[in-house]
Amino acid sequence: MNYVISICSPKCIKTLNHICSDLRLPFSVVLLGEGTASRSMLDILGIESKEKRVLLTVASEDQTKKLIQKQKKQMFIDVPGHGIVIAVPIKSIGGGKTVNYLNGENEPQKAKYTPKLSYKYELIVAIANEGQTDTVMNAASAAGAQGGTVLHGKHLHGGSDEKFFNVSIAAEKEVILIVAKAEEKAAIMRSILEKAGPNTAAGTIVFSLPASEVAGIGAFEDNDDNDE
Repeated sequence: MNYVISICSPKCIKTLNHICSDLRLPFSVVLLGEGTASRSMLDILGIESKEKRVLLTVASEDQTKKLIQKQKKQMFIDVPGHGIVIAVPIKSIGGGKTVNYLNGENEPQKAKYTPKLSYKYELIVAIANEGQTDTVMNAASAAGAQGGTVLHGKHLHGGSDEKFFNVSIAAEKEVILIVAKAEEKAAIMRSILEKAGPNTAAGTIVFSLPASEVAGIGAFEDNDDNDE
């Protein structure tokens, strides 16, 4: 099973919903997001807005491949600016009934699953204070990152974590999602920590997740696994 993150423009979300429905994906959530591309890059790509929709769903390995194939054919995600999809392997699922629900199966299933840990790409997740996206992305870009997507959120904290590394924790947060090749991931994370880490005004916490499938931007065109 994969946790699939699909990022597209608002006008494409209806098509993406239809694709998920056709594949009988049982669990989908849509979030509001924002791209990190500069105005000049948007003009080059002919894109009017940085506004994004982020659809989260759970899919089997076969469903994941079909989901990516359909996005390529119906949403043209291989064309720069049309979206990106990332599949993150799920290690375990809580309970056999949940497994059945997600798989659309009636027979009892084991809830435990151990994925392989060696993947070509990784999803870097950087959680920063509000208004610090440019700082984080400048640091990431300096180390080779191609771009990212921002989700706006709120930090829920108790009295014990009002300060982190002697920096006050802001209530409003920005979650920046960056896809990187595995061999570039460490340098990007190191640059973020050095220039926008917990001891800076950005207060960024950063971690990475393996990505079993990636499609959607030119930097990943050599990923031929999805073209079956």
